[in-house]
Amino acid sequence: MIARASAPITHCMGYTVIETAEDAAELAATTPLDSAFWISAGTILGLLVLSGFFSGSETALTAASRGKLRTKAGKGDRGAARALKITEDNERLIGSVLLGNNLVNILAASLATAMFTRAFGESGVALATLVMTLLVLIFAEVLPKTYAITKPEEAAAGVARPIGLVVTIFAPVVSAVRLFVRLVLRVFGVKTDPDSHILAVREEIAGALQLGHSEGVVEKEDRDRILGALDLSDRTVEEIMLHRSGIEMVDANDDPGKILNQCLESNHTRLPVFKDDPENIIGVIHAKDLFRAMYSRVSQADATLESLKNFDLAATAKEPYFVPETTSLDDQMREFLRRHAHFALVVDEYGSLQGLITLEDILEEIVGEIADEFDADEEPEIAKSEDGQYLIDGAMTIRDLNRATDWTLPDDEANTVAGLVIHEAQMIPTVGQVFSFHGFRFEVMGREANRITSLKIRPL
Repeated sequence: MIARASAPITHCMGYTVIETAEDAAELAATTPLDSAFWISAGTILGLLVLSGFFSGSETALTAASRGKLRTKAGKGDRGAARALKITEDNERLIGSVLLGNNLVNILAASLATAMFTRAFGESGVALATLVMTLLVLIFAEVLPKTYAITKPEEAAAGVARPIGLVVTIFAPVVSAVRLFVRLVLRVFGVKTDPDSHILAVREEIAGALQLGHSEGVVEKEDRDRILGALDLSDRTVEEIMLHRSGIEMVDANDDPGKILNQCLESNHTRLPVFKDDPENIIGVIHAKDLFRAMYSRVSQADATLESLKNFDLAATAKEPYFVPETTSLDDQMREFLRRHAHFALVVDEYGSLQGLITLEDILEEIVGEIADEFDADEEPEIAKSEDGQYLIDGAMTIRDLNRATDWTLPDDEANTVAGLVIHEAQMIPTVGQVFSFHGFRFEVMGREANRITSLKIRPL
């Protein structure tokens, strides 16, 4: 075998003359930092900039408040308007951004591996991994995301136009990926709804309020008012109505003088009027209407008090307004406002009277108890004893107790505290009986007939 010696590499007038392929390989090994190296380095740098752009855009567009963006858009900010439009479909947005980010990251890593291997041999793979990890972590992830989370609305408005173009370009690929992902999830029994949102707006607001209260930014009263307004659509008239056992009524068959005296002594301006049977409600009398009608009759020139004996109360009373007990508080409040009414009688599915509700009752669910000069002498529903336990009126609603004490007693099975105790005990307790459930100790302090009137409660 005859070994052929390669011709030496010669230099002529400042230029390198390469005569064979072996010469080219030898030259490449001796000059790693050539133009190809710098072109690759520049390409990698550009890809890192793109990676940082995609990472920061994803954070900005997902962290930006849609409420603030809508406010900016209303003031004429086109960037905010574009950001609102592309965030309507978060799944497609995130899919497009992730696709672009992964493309540039993988391409940058591949170029870096080839470049470092060419320059440093086999050890270039490990060196490329180390260098690219640091560069991607610092300049393509942490830095852009930190800026985006600091000023999310401004960043979202700034990147909305180019990201919108990216979403349009990658739309076919992203749609195919979304379809494939849903098929795979369906194989494992997971069904996805493309129109559903991860968190409802109401839940986001409630979560932000709870977090703000825990951090001391939002006052308890402010939190309770806003949450009370948000909960109106989930609560029904039955939960807050005054039960029929506590309704003060006027008997249309009573003597007019007795009716007048009853209205004068009552703490209420509107009273239901029944005839023969308390279930037979024929109207609702307003104190002012009653006084005007009676004064009009006795103020005539030849009239006397005896003329009131034939006074027709039904003619003065207004037509009763009945509502189903399953009506939501939100719908009932809107109906009150639409009808310019403040008072409604609540009936069940069979038409039987169950209670009454007023506009004030609904407002109290938002702003808390509204006391006037007639309510000032009423005993509080909740008081704290010397031993640190709470003395509770049995008729107090669980929701009001939770709001007053920041407890979390469940109100799914009962509306009142007494109802919760009866439900859990599966019996009507006697005075002195003690129960423990839901992390609290309940002691029955008072009972009238089959109704629990007072309890003593403390956390376990």
